[in-house]
Amino acid sequence: MAERSTAAVDVADNSGDEPLTAKADQATADGVAKNPERDTDIDQAQGNGGAEDSARTSSPTELHSGHKLARRYRLEECVTRLDGFSSWRAVDEKLRRAVGVHILPADHVRSRAVLAAARSAALLGDPRFVQVLDAVEENDLVYVVHEWLPDATELTALLAAGPLEPHDAYQMVSQVSAAMAAAHREGLSHLRLNPNAVLRTSSGQWRIRGLAVNAVLRGVGSDTPQRTDTEAIGALLYAALTQRWPYESDAYGLAGLPKDIGLIAPDQVRAGIHRGLSELAMRALVNDGATASRHEAACTTPEELVKAIGEMPRVRPPEPAFTHSPEYQRTTYQQGTYGRTSAHPGATQSVTAPPPPLQSRTGKALKWAVSALLIAALGLGSWQLAEALMNRGDNSNDTNTTQTQDGGDKGGSGTSSVRHLLKINSASEFTPSGSGIKESEVGFTIDGRADTSWITPNYRGYANFGNLPNRKSGSGIIVDLGSIQTVTSLNINFYRSGQTVEVLAASEAGSGSSSINDYPERLTESALTGSSLTQNLKNPIRTRYILVHVTSLAPDTRAKTYRGGISEIRVFGP
Repeated sequence: MAERSTAAVDVADNSGDEPLTAKADQATADGVAKNPERDTDIDQAQGNGGAEDSARTSSPTELHSGHKLARRYRLEECVTRLDGFSSWRAVDEKLRRAVGVHILPADHVRSRAVLAAARSAALLGDPRFVQVLDAVEENDLVYVVHEWLPDATELTALLAAGPLEPHDAYQMVSQVSAAMAAAHREGLSHLRLNPNAVLRTSSGQWRIRGLAVNAVLRGVGSDTPQRTDTEAIGALLYAALTQRWPYESDAYGLAGLPKDIGLIAPDQVRAGIHRGLSELAMRALVNDGATASRHEAACTTPEELVKAIGEMPRVRPPEPAFTHSPEYQRTTYQQGTYGRTSAHPGATQSVTAPPPPLQSRTGKALKWAVSALLIAALGLGSWQLAEALMNRGDNSNDTNTTQTQDGGDKGGSGTSSVRHLLKINSASEFTPSGSGIKESEVGFTIDGRADTSWITPNYRGYANFGNLPNRKSGSGIIVDLGSIQTVTSLNINFYRSGQTVEVLAASEAGSGSSSINDYPERLTESALTGSSLTQNLKNPIRTRYILVHVTSLAPDTRAKTYRGGISEIRVFGP
């Protein structure tokens, strides 16, 4: 049996929750007892406003390791069994990959709601969430199949080693907030967003598991879902900064706050905490009625939290620590002792000093030869320099001569190879239909990081953004250089290869609008791109706005699905 990775599976986590079913039900089908659950009231402490459904639930169906669902998903290990449902690590034998599976009896009181939630989450197709791959009712069972991430680590495990560095905490809250804002725009909420539901992959990206599904599995609901998820993000940031849970009860392996002192700001819990992140956590947690002395208006939705993060100075990663290389040690061969008989211990071995270099007959001849070559080279160089100066004087009156540093006589670009990076003032989404796609992620295209990206949703059937009426004209990113600049070259990194892209520029009088007519200057032809695009312009242009226009997306991992995106845009001048 393969090694279990609890960080990888999107289970209906039981940390900090008490099921209504008897604890004796915690034994798995293959006879291995799992960790007993702890009696806490964390759902109430988080303000989720939900409780376990008191209605009758069906008895769990007897399943075992090796059982197959749909002649495809082979169950390997039961991860969770409680409240009438179970969660398993399984193998998709058709695609030869590990997956996770939630299983309920078809007559379970929440089976219909689980199916609906899973199908809604699957339609979102946002890569920042652990993806739902299948949701099926078959043979008196309802099961939900989802991704298994073997390279991911739960935030719970990360915090067990200590609080996060400020830059890691900033990345976590930025990515989680942007992901939840996108989910709420599609009408989806999480309601059980806790350290077990947030994962960091080996590439440093943060992903969320259990969107919509985990809450329905546990019967959790809320009258104010946006407020609930925002407060949960605040609690995650608080825990990441302090290694403490911002409530009186202990949960997720973290100690709670001392009783009877209320909610205090993170920088009052530990010294040296980033001031801006501390205030941001309080602005999200104020939903629970806290009154911190140093915060602005409360953030009650993930969208407001994304805006607040965008207004604060970006937290830079720590400077890399360089270690001095050890002093160079000469080997015994370099010391001239290789192959010699070593002296007896304690004896002094005499070493014959080598003769001074180049003092032999051969050395003297070599010196004369080198000297002659140097004299010849100096004479030739002086003659060429004089000829070049004379030619320059003859051509000084020719005003049509273009000087190039490389390739000038071979039909090259006519631009200098020396270039400097132009500062991009801001970026915005190209929205010809008036509606955006992932506007909260636009800043990732100019943040100087190749591991963050503006990523489109997953579109089905057609590469031209699903052939949707409001998307057929494509999308992309408009960069604003702040003022009219001379542009000589571009470098663009993409989220994935296989997209069709063209780069256009506005005229000097352009406004940077989302009308394709506002970009008459063509910098590149529309073509299929790889993972990056570099273009040296034959004729430099003067412009303020540049449009990276994506007209066709790349194939995604599932058949007849398409997705694309832009990771980084860099613009260079002379």
